[in-house]
Amino acid sequence: MHCHIIPDFYRESLADHDITEIGGVPVPDWSPQLAVRFMNRYGIQTQIVSVSEPGVVYLPTSDARMEMAQKLNDYISETLVHTRDAQLARRFGGFALLPLGDLTSSDDIQNAVTEARRAIDELKLDGIGIFSSYDGVYLGDPRLDPLMEALDDLGAMVFIHPVTPQHYPDLDLPPFLYEFTFDTTRALVNMLYKKVYTRYKGIRWLGAHAGGTLPYISYRTSLLYSKTVGLAQLLGLDGLDDANVLYRRLFVDTALSPAPQSMQSVKELTGVGHILFATDWPFTAQLFPAAGDPAPQLDETFTSKERLRVERDNAREQFPRLVKRLEK
Repeated sequence: MHCHIIPDFYRESLADHDITEIGGVPVPDWSPQLAVRFMNRYGIQTQIVSVSEPGVVYLPTSDARMEMAQKLNDYISETLVHTRDAQLARRFGGFALLPLGDLTSSDDIQNAVTEARRAIDELKLDGIGIFSSYDGVYLGDPRLDPLMEALDDLGAMVFIHPVTPQHYPDLDLPPFLYEFTFDTTRALVNMLYKKVYTRYKGIRWLGAHAGGTLPYISYRTSLLYSKTVGLAQLLGLDGLDDANVLYRRLFVDTALSPAPQSMQSVKELTGVGHILFATDWPFTAQLFPAAGDPAPQLDETFTSKERLRVERDNAREQFPRLVKRLEK
């Protein structure tokens, strides 16, 4: 549910702009063949792929960002999702990349609306990928309202992937270790208070890496949502706790978070039905050196029946278009 592509043309574009690391680690090797080899090694039928940071943020103009986003989305659709290559068929789904970089630009917002509709209606992709923030502006910002309206109209599954935030304290460690989780949390909390979950009920939100730190601090972050919610939480009256009801609608993935410290908290917040298996490959390639169970820690939280839901059934329920392709 959460894994990435780095086609050669994109890697070359990143290198042309002196980008050789993502999240503090070197850009890893990737090809469709390597992805299939990885899936075969672990008994994974299908990956739903997306583009990680920096997306197209590094490109200097709206036109350049639109051109690269379209090129990447065309690649996902034609080469992976709807391929005629027998070795690749039915092995990939796809989240579209939006041509966002400068949220002060009305061109970027309109381009994102146009590309989101094209990706779902014409390219027949499975959802939309979006970043937690863009140049310090977080999901929930009113400048994104036209895009939210389009995504709501599409009834899209929207995958939120974190980015390295601005001005983070440098601990001389790769920011993917901790800053990624914090940035996801900022976005999810901001959307609560900006009423995104209530204004755009047609959007299904998927938060990367177990929803960042949100499951652990969901109670704390919702205390100011309204006086009623704060009082209800303090008194333990779940029936009045609208904020956590909204949080429970979120979907989260297991990428880099299969241990019980994360999964038990997620299970308490969202329930088993909103948890989706993920590996974050190829950025996690070093964590998967051999065949076998790709996430044995899940056994510490889930029964075998629950694991089947997390690793397969939940995704099939949320992506009927993908299921139809698999059954051809």
